[in-house]
Amino acid sequence: MKADVANHVAQCDVCQQVKADHQKPTGLLQPLPIPTWKWDEVGMDFVTGLPKTKKANDAIWVITAHFISVKTTYGGAKLAQLYIENVVRLHGVPSRNVSDRGTQFTSKFWKSLHEALGTNLDFSSAYHPQTMDRQKG
Repeated sequence: MKADVANHVAQCDVCQQVKADHQKPTGLLQPLPIPTWKWDEVGMDFVTGLPKTKKANDAIWVITAHFISVKTTYGGAKLAQLYIENVVRLHGVPSRNVSDRGTQFTSKFWKSLHEALGTNLDFSSAYHPQTMDRQKG
């Protein structure tokens, strides 16, 4: 089994990119500040690769403590509609939105939407999803 693991790691692009000997020395981790008010800052991510439901949903869009059924084929306009209906309408516009660097969150459309809403967009560090821990509490 040890040989299988070593072989997998040797062939895995992500594993090779994040190996310690390929990285610059890091300083202390800088955690995000704890929000001062509920829904003032939100974190979001997608859970993908799920079996399709009767409505053909195959992913979950996680916004702090919200779970919104979505399809991986949804484009920016549909995600914006769901965001307005399920987050902004119920809780107001957050001052900051923290997400991973998924293409859904780095698109020009998504950036323009948040600029229009007056929300700052921040992204978690690549290969360090623990950045999101402060948002999920």
